[in-house]
Amino acid sequence: MNKKLRTIIVDDEPPARRGMNIRLKEYEDIEVVAECANGREALRAIEEHMPDVLFLDIQMPGMNGFDVVHAMQVDILPMVVFVTAFDEFAIDAFKVHAVDYVLKPIEDDRLAEAITRVRGKIVERNALSEKETLLSVIGNITGNRPGSLQEALEVSDGAQKHYPESVAIKDAGNVTIVKTTDIDWVDAAGDYMCLHVDGTIHVMRTTMKKLEALLDPKVFQRVHRSTIVNLTRIKQSCSHINGEHHLVLNCGSRLKMSRSYKSQIRKIINLN
Repeated sequence: MNKKLRTIIVDDEPPARRGMNIRLKEYEDIEVVAECANGREALRAIEEHMPDVLFLDIQMPGMNGFDVVHAMQVDILPMVVFVTAFDEFAIDAFKVHAVDYVLKPIEDDRLAEAITRVRGKIVERNALSEKETLLSVIGNITGNRPGSLQEALEVSDGAQKHYPESVAIKDAGNVTIVKTTDIDWVDAAGDYMCLHVDGTIHVMRTTMKKLEALLDPKVFQRVHRSTIVNLTRIKQSCSHINGEHHLVLNCGSRLKMSRSYKSQIRKIINLN
């Protein structure tokens, strides 16, 4: 790592904050820029310091840890490591894309493992940023920005990519074939993808990246870091005073759209 990871500790218990601060000082690449006693303080500190990492308690008075994550108004979120004395929130933690979930009292090896995961995610994020810069350069040169480096290579070779008409979903020894055109939208839950098809949810063990590669981008587009939508299912778009934007589908589902994807979708559908 070339620079220190700017870190915020959020916990309503002062001893817990002090203890975490002391332990993080053992890591040369971590710099604690703020300590917060509640969710409101955390949101202000995140806006002020733009941290790389957030060590976040879940059970706090007022806003809990999940409330903090949902209230963050930045598209590039800090890496979140939940720190809690309770294990029943683990599934919900990974649904909001937490990097790790560490139980109190924290063991040294477990904290080291969480920090290693954070470092890995930071490297992935930096690599993605470099790739996006390269794609922008290609777009400026060619006048047509490709969606991926692979797409750029295919376009340069005059190749035409073909997408499968269906996906196979395995569940307890059974295999369900779902036509891609029947998929209304997809959302991520940890290492699983939830395919919403005519009111039924099919759970598929794969990554967002792999599933997105199977879907025709002319029909399916990412509208959030954890959501893909079938463009033909969009009924209307709604903007709110707080700047959030939602898509309403024919099936009645409302999907939050990230600002970072809005311009891309605007090219295809008429948004407010």
